[in-house]
Amino acid sequence: MVVNSRANYGRIKSVLRAINEDPRLELQLVIGASAVLYRFGNVRAIMEEDGFTPTATVYTIVEGETPTTMAKSTGMAIMELATLFENLKPDIVLTVADRFETMATAVAASYMNIPLAHTQGGEVTGSIDESVRHAVTKLSHLHFPATKHSAENLIRMGEDPATVHMTGCPSIDAIAEIDLSLPPELFERYKGVGAPLDPAKPYVVVLQHPVTTEYGEGFEQINETLEAVVAYGLQAAWLWPNVDAGSDDVSKGLRMYRESHNPEGIHFYRNFSVEDYARLINNANCLIGNSSSFLREGAFLGVPAVSIGSRQGGREHSDNVVYAGYDRHEIRATVEKQAAHGRFPRSTLFGDGLAGKRIAAVLATADVKIQKRLHY
Repeated sequence: MVVNSRANYGRIKSVLRAINEDPRLELQLVIGASAVLYRFGNVRAIMEEDGFTPTATVYTIVEGETPTTMAKSTGMAIMELATLFENLKPDIVLTVADRFETMATAVAASYMNIPLAHTQGGEVTGSIDESVRHAVTKLSHLHFPATKHSAENLIRMGEDPATVHMTGCPSIDAIAEIDLSLPPELFERYKGVGAPLDPAKPYVVVLQHPVTTEYGEGFEQINETLEAVVAYGLQAAWLWPNVDAGSDDVSKGLRMYRESHNPEGIHFYRNFSVEDYARLINNANCLIGNSSSFLREGAFLGVPAVSIGSRQGGREHSDNVVYAGYDRHEIRATVEKQAAHGRFPRSTLFGDGLAGKRIAAVLATADVKIQKRLHY
């Protein structure tokens, strides 16, 4: 299993636990990319607190957060992972979703004749993620889509229906049965920078990543969101963006705004544990930005959400999500309307909390053929 970002760890944690609990399986855990970089959330520390010790570590991120460095980081990851796979000799490699590091994992495993399993294939979105996700699908031998429609998409792409297992998204597993009340010290526990937040007062959660296909526009886009959130008037827990191309523009916009305006009621965080992130968004007035977690976990929790821009364009979503463009007035008006609705009914569109066990069971029993063919 390869973990390459804070988000992907949350989407695979229950699978790691299910693999460890299955006597037929042995977990080899590789951690790399932004998951080993402190400024992107220190995911290793959270994993180790959860009881997972990485088998190996790869350092593959080329600094700069540009399209060029994304391409170079992908190449670096292919080289490093090929060496690791040669040493570890896995029977199957499991990779997650649509990150550029996911592409590297798929390429390395495929050329080494190692069967590849892939979660969250068949989904439709914006950004380069759309292309990466489908490319990884064509390199994969086992598929674990999160929704029925995604499973149908995989089959329409020529995948053998016998290799497509509609398990749901493992990110739902981690939050399905926990206490989702907000710990009173949560805002202080994760430190961060900015104005202190009062857990007794309403707040919003903001998480806006760069859009790789709109590289160069992140600075202006994040400033529109900043102005909308400030105008909305509630305190905000704001998470830093991921490592994709354009991240530096988004981060620069956040830093400049904080330094020049010192906004009241906004606190910036690097990361939360999977469970505490669920508690954070579960108790929010509204979720604002373009994170897929607003559509996945947000739907299961029934939290109002506003997805900004094109990053999640076309992805399935529940009624808890509405869309807004990159305009401060539109964002604010949409947030006000969506938040006023209050909680939405729980949706199991992306899972029911049992995906990890289903995936582990398939991994333990599947008879995988390395040669692929179009299955029309």
